Amino acid sequence: MDIVGAIEVAAKAGYTGIEPWIGELDTYVKGGGVLADLRKRIVDAGLVVESAIGFAAFLAEDDQERQKGLEEARRCMGLVRDIGGTRIAAPPVGVTDKTGLDPLKLSARYRALCELGAQEGILPQLELWGFAKTLARMGEVAFVGIEAAHPSACFLLDVYHIFKGGSDFEGLGMFAGSRMHNFHVNDYPANPPRETINDAARVYPGDGIAPLTKIFRTLRDNGYRGAVSLELFNRDYWKQDALEVAKTGYDKTKAALAKAFV
Repeated sequence: MDIVGAIEVAAKAGYTGIEPWIGELDTYVKGGGVLADLRKRIVDAGLVVESAIGFAAFLAEDDQERQKGLEEARRCMGLVRDIGGTRIAAPPVGVTDKTGLDPLKLSARYRALCELGAQEGILPQLELWGFAKTLARMGEVAFVGIEAAHPSACFLLDVYHIFKGGSDFEGLGMFAGSRMHNFHVNDYPANPPRETINDAARVYPGDGIAPLTKIFRTLRDNGYRGAVSLELFNRDYWKQDALEVAKTGYDKTKAALAKAFV
């Protein structure tokens, strides 16, 4: 499904926002699409661009690769801005297989990305990836964000990735709600175990064993008032009707939130 179809499905399913992938925007433009038209389509559908998913290697160890990563980040930020967005994910692309990196250097690199974001009018959200060897745990992400010492520094966390990375959800209480604008929600089953679970095992909120009630209450108590973004990569869902999957995800996410705040 292309980005135009995704917008239509999201609106019909009841969502109020979308979080497009940069690859989707690139495909749209390469196919002759105009981003200003896409922006109008999003607005007309009653949606807002809560964030976007990009993969710029701004943390790369090699100076040239890191510079290329920043150039890619600038390009991606421009795309997001052109469709009315103000935020983009900043995952640890380029260092997912690296260990023993100097966290202060990582903080300086994230600060440089924040400076770039300030120029472009886009907030880069430092994203935790549980499968990575760097920035897989909440403590690592918190350190890098804090030591970046930038007013725009903020975090993008994810139920599944927190679990996969090995952090205890109790640590979520250390993240100020004002430093988060988007939170990825999903669930995970009891099996496979943490060591072997992967993205494809994610399930609808409430269909797994994640402590969602605790998570949502912690976010609320931290002052979080941002978006809750459903993110799933379950291949069984891919085989089903897109609108039905979107509606089911919307309903189950709302139910999980309602359960937390009864």
